Amino acid sequence: MTAHDQSAGKDQVSAPNGDAAPSISVSDALSNGWLDIWYQPKIDLRRKCLAGAEAFTYIHHPKAGLLRPEDFSGALDEDGMAKLTEHALMTVLRHWTEFSGAGFNMRLSVNVPATVISKLSIDALINAHRPQSDSWPGLILEMTEDQIVRDAQLTQQIFNELKAGGIALAIDEFGAGYSSFSNLRGLSFAELKLHESFVRNCAVDVTNAAICQTAIDLAHRFGSGAVAVGIESAADLQSLTVMGCDTGQGALLAPPLPKDAFLDALRQHAAGPRTSHAPDAANSERVA
Repeated sequence: MTAHDQSAGKDQVSAPNGDAAPSISVSDALSNGWLDIWYQPKIDLRRKCLAGAEAFTYIHHPKAGLLRPEDFSGALDEDGMAKLTEHALMTVLRHWTEFSGAGFNMRLSVNVPATVISKLSIDALINAHRPQSDSWPGLILEMTEDQIVRDAQLTQQIFNELKAGGIALAIDEFGAGYSSFSNLRGLSFAELKLHESFVRNCAVDVTNAAICQTAIDLAHRFGSGAVAVGIESAADLQSLTVMGCDTGQGALLAPPLPKDAFLDALRQHAAGPRTSHAPDAANSERVA
């Protein structure tokens, strides 16, 4: 991924397909409607039903093609990331109303960098755009472990203020950072998301298995849910289920999908026969 194009502005990134690829401004992406929100189902591993979904922002550029979050997020400065995050939050809140109207009441998750969480006045933003429905289950904001531990006290203060509005914290990429249990002790979080590097091959790698089991047990001791990210094999899925992991995401279960395709998939699963790993959308429920 190319770094910022300094001559073009702070919110620009370059497409990852050569020097001839156009630079892409976040402002241009917003004004031209190039930003898409995709959803990846989160599956209750015990009940084999839909437990929620995580939102991802993609850029669909007419020349550069489809850019995944990892293609551009690392190149954005704070202003560009704030614009993307604000767009994602408002879009996800609007989409929840559409999902709910179709009969799928699920709790959605959005990644929010620590650097913009106070800059955006998220409490006011969500209050202004949240669904006006008694059945709205709230929103989960995901922050990476390394971002949280930089100032765990401030993070907890912010989420204490957001809690009354139905907003919960998920600790993302757990295990990739260097936090100690003392850093987590003062935090109130809904989900602990196991880093995919430990989830992968946990069925055969004794070290990965031990780390996953420890993280799952830790989440439960905090009264929170454990989420395994990046599940790619049936063996790993089975091992995580035996370990007591609550929720899973990954290519084996379901890939991220554009909003309309995601909604179509929910309808198909609700109408058709269940498969071994497909989400039972008709019986979707909130976890954490």
